[in-house]
Parts: sequence; C-alpha cells; structure tokens
Amino acid sequence: MYPWERVTKTDSTLRMIHECVKRGHDVAMVTPDRLSIHDSVTMANCEVFTKGQKVSSSIESFRQNCEKSFKFLPMREFDTVFMRANPPLDPFVLNFLDSIKDDVFVMNAVQGLREANNKIYTAAYYDPENEFIPKTYVSKDVEYLQRIIEESDQEQMIMKPLDGYGGKGVIIIEKSASKNIKSLLDYYVNSSSKGAKSQYVILQEYIEGAEKGDVRVFMLHGEPIGAVRRVPSVGEVRSNISVGGSTVKHKLSKEEIKMCRKIGEKLVRDGLFFAGLDIIGNKLVEVNVLSPGAMYAYNKLNKAKLQVKIIDYLEKRVAERKEASSK
Repeated sequence: MYPWERVTKTDSTLRMIHECVKRGHDVAMVTPDRLSIHDSVTMANCEVFTKGQKVSSSIESFRQNCEKSFKFLPMREFDTVFMRANPPLDPFVLNFLDSIKDDVFVMNAVQGLREANNKIYTAAYYDPENEFIPKTYVSKDVEYLQRIIEESDQEQMIMKPLDGYGGKGVIIIEKSASKNIKSLLDYYVNSSSKGAKSQYVILQEYIEGAEKGDVRVFMLHGEPIGAVRRVPSVGEVRSNISVGGSTVKHKLSKEEIKMCRKIGEKLVRDGLFFAGLDIIGNKLVEVNVLSPGAMYAYNKLNKAKLQVKIIDYLEKRVAERKEASSK
C-alpha cells in the first residue's frame, strides 16, 4: 500500500486494517519499495501492528495512536496479501507476488492485476453494441485521435491519461475548439513527465448526465455490495472526492444491478474479487481494482461498516484454502 503517513481519517484501507487488528489478526503493511528477495525468498520490511494492543473503536483514534514496529518477514507466511497501492502499479511488484501466489491468497489475483492495472482493461471489454461500455478509443497516435474527435457525431468527448487515477488529467474535449485540439493532444501524448517518449490516452464518448456525477459501486466476488453517488463541485467535470466532489446516497436500479453482475462475472473469472466500478447513465466508465475508495462516505451515509463484509470474505477464502490443502 501507500505510506502510513499518507493515510487520512477517511481512508478506506484504514478501515480494513482497523477491522483486522480489532479481530486479533496478525496485521502488517508494506510499501512496494520495501520488498526484497533474500536467498530466493520474497521478503518484506513490514510495519507490523503490535499484537494485543488496546484497539480504540474510533478509527481516527486508532490511526493516531496505534502501535507498530518494523519486522523483516517472508511474504509467503501470511494468509493473505491485500493490494491497496494507487495505480498504476509498478510491474516489478507483480513479479514479487508471482513468487508467493500459490501459497498466499492475493486480493486481487496477480494475473488479474496485471491485466487490469490501467484503464485499458475497461476499454477492451467486448461490448460491440455499446450496451454498457461507452464508445472508447485508446491510442498515442495524435493524428488518429484527432480524426476520431473530428468524425464524432458528438460535440463533446472525455479525454484522460491511460494510467491516471483520482480524476487526474480528466478533461472535456469540445469540437468547437478545434484549433486547440491538435496542441492539446500533442501535450497529453508527448509531454510525459515520466521520461517516456509518449503516453497513451483514452477518448470516450460523453455520456448524457455526466455533469451530474457518477456512481461508485463496490463489488465483492462479482456482486454489488453498496454504492454512492459522487457529485462534482460547481464548475468541475470530475466527481472524484479527491478533487472536491461530494457524495450522496444511491440505491442501485435494477438495470444497474444487472450490469454490475454482468461485469462481475468477468471480474471473478480474472480473480478480481474486490473492485470499484464507476458508472454514468448505465455505462461503465472505469474499473478500479487496486485501491477503490469512498468506503468512508458509504458507511457514513448508510450507517454501515462495509469493511466488515470485506474482511468476512477474506477470512472465508483463507479458511477454504486451508481446508482444501489439508485434504
């Protein structure tokens, strides 16, 4: 996951850690830069939560006062590894996890993370009738992207970097500003700050009602277990909470539940057991399989504890694996 110093009181990961520590589990966290291989054994310099410490029912008090210490531990001795890093994930981290995936339940599965590490996973969903996937184009060919915009029957399209998260870099392209489009595409494709020569971008049809926000759906083993509507602030196209969006209660419609379950079938096949779907107007715009957030908002709006369902699920999967290995 990301460093503990960046964890805030509204953090979703914090809620799951708190639930695990409260249940008496041995709990540790590690940032990607603290992974090592020692004599062919994958190790991690973990921050381990002190066993038996008094655990406050207040999650914020727990965040500020919890006791933990560093220990150099073999990764395969854990029952489960729960990936919570922000996308895009360093592919070398997945190589480390490859070495333990047969011994540890990894949430989400290593191959699934490899396939869904960026937004191309959603773009490549096979949906020829655009029933639940908006028309989507991915390229770093500026001329091709410009042609797509010019030939679109819509006045507006959404553009975003392929590996962005939290709403970073999401903008609206307007055909009426045609004189600026080439320059904008050049900037997005060729002005990478990561040292690469060029980077992929996504163009997506503008979905009617997008200005009213999107719906974040929490998926657990292919089933929707909760949802919130995220509403953009005044003058903002992005509804992400990290850029000032707010949240309101949302009850999934029959159409939304049907779509979620359809998408959920593929998620489970790919070993993506916990994910966040972003939906606008019954269309899937993003799948977050690394660190889906907004759990704090859902819990507060619904007087719920979504983390309880998630940790119950983890305990069940670990128990099933142990039972199977003992036969």
